[in-house]
Amino acid sequence: MPRKRKLLAQLSALQSTTSFPQICAVEQLNTTPGADPSPQSSKYFVIEKQKSPQLQEDFFNQPCVSLAKSFLGQILVRKLPDGRELWGRIVETEAYLGGEDEASHSKGGKQTQRNAAMFMKPGTLYVYQIYGIYFCMNVSSQGEGAAVLLRSLEPLQGLDAMRELRRAARKAPSRLLKDWQLCNGPSKLCQAFGIDKAFDQRDLTQDDAIWMVPGQDPPGEQDVVATTRIGIGNRGEWAQKPLRFYLRGNRFVSVVDKKMEREMAARGHSPGS
Repeated sequence: MPRKRKLLAQLSALQSTTSFPQICAVEQLNTTPGADPSPQSSKYFVIEKQKSPQLQEDFFNQPCVSLAKSFLGQILVRKLPDGRELWGRIVETEAYLGGEDEASHSKGGKQTQRNAAMFMKPGTLYVYQIYGIYFCMNVSSQGEGAAVLLRSLEPLQGLDAMRELRRAARKAPSRLLKDWQLCNGPSKLCQAFGIDKAFDQRDLTQDDAIWMVPGQDPPGEQDVVATTRIGIGNRGEWAQKPLRFYLRGNRFVSVVDKKMEREMAARGHSPGS
């Protein structure tokens, strides 16, 4: 096959997949063994560099509940200072609507130094501390003061590094964590990905250390459980609203609502159907 046609075929394959690359395939295409390693000026490489699989602002710019559901199946990527990349599939989220939402940090439209990120453009990280020790990570959406809490991830790449970070965060010798224990909760997620207050107000579409890429095989409505949020205390009717979403049957979810899943099964909503 002529070189030009071969390159086009390889580029087409790159654009049609969102698998978890261990190396930068585009950079490999830009070099030829024994040749000058500097980037070539071919228009094909220029076009490819403009088509990053990274999720952009238009993805995040949607209503809070819609974004919370859309996050399921997407991939969170964290690049550590030593160059290692951690990849995790989002499997559980919670929507916090702001305004009248009594469980939201921005209820009543109140903006403070702490929750300022909730009022910034969609795709902005809101990281806050709980119990003076742990961190939780949210992403702003459409809507004044609205944001989505990332509750659980399915670890995909860099699991050894995640274990190191979890062990360091707990500051004590402990048993080896199993894969499903690494990121099955909002604070565990932050520990495993090395997320702290320094990430507050960062832009997921611009940051070099954290971003999102599209996942494969987005879940259908029958694969998503909508149930009540966790640990919001006495918030009246808001404690009962189905604003937590998770992938049904996924073992990396923090808390499973068996009652809701039975109701879904009774209605004929089988996973993957």
